[in-house]
Amino acid sequence: MKSFKTKGTFAAVILIALLSPGKVYASCPALLDHSMKRLHSSEQINLCESFAGKPLMIVNTASHCGFTYQFENLEKVHKRYSTKGINVVGVASNSFFQAAASEEKAAQVCYQNFGVSFTMLAPVAVKGDDAHPLFKQLSDATAPPQWNFYKYIVDADGSVLGRFGSNVPPDDPAITSDLDKLAIN
Repeated sequence: MKSFKTKGTFAAVILIALLSPGKVYASCPALLDHSMKRLHSSEQINLCESFAGKPLMIVNTASHCGFTYQFENLEKVHKRYSTKGINVVGVASNSFFQAAASEEKAAQVCYQNFGVSFTMLAPVAVKGDDAHPLFKQLSDATAPPQWNFYKYIVDADGSVLGRFGSNVPPDDPAITSDLDKLAIN
């Protein structure tokens, strides 16, 4: 009878291990193995927990850039593709010296001026030696952003499939064609 209890306990431990959040980390792509702060919040977002196994469009943003109007189209892309398992993730940055003076003001531009409902992360460097590891990995896979509103398409396995420059709107057919291929129906 003792060995039965031991086997039962062992099975329970295995079941708990399989269902625990640690399993998410074990299958997390290196690209997403980061925690980042949500814009104008103290909340930390674990990218693995939030986005592992999901295709993404990751965009470096700035609140006072000539391309800031793209927030509107990013929101449209988010609404169109979030039901298909694809997430838009905006990452604020002042790497090109066009960010608002504070996170509060950047959040106002995103949330109030453009109605952004997709995940927006607090400012990080996106280029150079001090670039956030997420952007170092995106850059290594393709090339570093040359300006604000560079869009990186990432598949569900964390592989970077492409990069689109600032001049390519988020709803451009070249981007939506890639997103359509990644959609989870």
